[in-house]
Amino acid sequence: MKKLILLGVAVVLAATVIYLNNQSTTENQLISIAGTTMGTSYHIKLSPGAGQKIDPTSIKQKVDARLTTIDNEMSTYKELSDVSRISRAVTDTWEPVADETMIVLTTAEEISRISDGAFDVTVGQLVNLWGFGPALNLEDMPDRREIEQLLAAVGYQQLELQVHPPMVKKSNANVTVDLSAIAKGYAVDAIAKLLLDEQLSNFLVEIGGEIITHGYKEHNKPWVIGIESPQANQRSIRKRLYLQDVAMATSGDYRNYFERDGVRYSHTIDPATGYPIKHTLASVTVIEDSCMRADALATAIMVMGPEKGLTFANRHQLAIFMLVKQNDKFIEMHSNAFTPYLNTKEVK
Repeated sequence: MKKLILLGVAVVLAATVIYLNNQSTTENQLISIAGTTMGTSYHIKLSPGAGQKIDPTSIKQKVDARLTTIDNEMSTYKELSDVSRISRAVTDTWEPVADETMIVLTTAEEISRISDGAFDVTVGQLVNLWGFGPALNLEDMPDRREIEQLLAAVGYQQLELQVHPPMVKKSNANVTVDLSAIAKGYAVDAIAKLLLDEQLSNFLVEIGGEIITHGYKEHNKPWVIGIESPQANQRSIRKRLYLQDVAMATSGDYRNYFERDGVRYSHTIDPATGYPIKHTLASVTVIEDSCMRADALATAIMVMGPEKGLTFANRHQLAIFMLVKQNDKFIEMHSNAFTPYLNTKEVK
């Protein structure tokens, strides 16, 4: 029997928790808004500016409405979503999608291209086959023939995108689309824009471990974000980062895997082979302007592994931090662009 490990997200927030209430808030009173979306949870922390009052109840209503719209378009579980309709579409038939869905698909296609397919939104059926989808498979190991059959329907090149008007066409009817490795990042960006439109300039948004910061927390201190140590049986912070006006996403295989006959199988599936990754990269954190891009890039680099991933990051000037398994410990590796984040300290 498989031993399945599913323990949660790979990033924790190092910030003060103050619960949502119905009162307007004033300067230097950090508040929190929380809820659920896209099969996970979200947390927003707001720090009012000078003389600014915030009604958290009103903000939460707008956030929930915005997230519902995105989920309705990009969910793999909702029958009428753009993603579900694309997956059901027949060969060479244009399927109309929402503008936002097209934004995510075109970004996914770009990252698939520059990563040589390490990131691929058509890999979802293989993820499900290995037991990491909505129907958990705790008994059977995938058969090689099943893997090869599904591999024929994997490949971002089998999707053709038309931006105006936004439509998608498949060259293979068996191709399905799963945006779970990029849609949460897009949702983080969307909520950040909503807050800015509401004249809120000091906030932190987190959805399922994907994060964006803007401005400062209370008393003009930077937002403090923790990179978790990759230990399956405990939670501790390996690295604290002080971030302002950037997004961060982490991908790791140490809290979502199963074991069979002493062999560990990661939830991260290599689109090229159809099998879980086998290298020593335990987690990778990406810092970017866009959380959508950071989300997808973290997955791509997780597939690549430490050596190829670091080369890729330096070539594209990406800020990444990796924890790599070495015997019974983890060593740190980072790209050149990540160095400034290691040198920042909290302002006293």
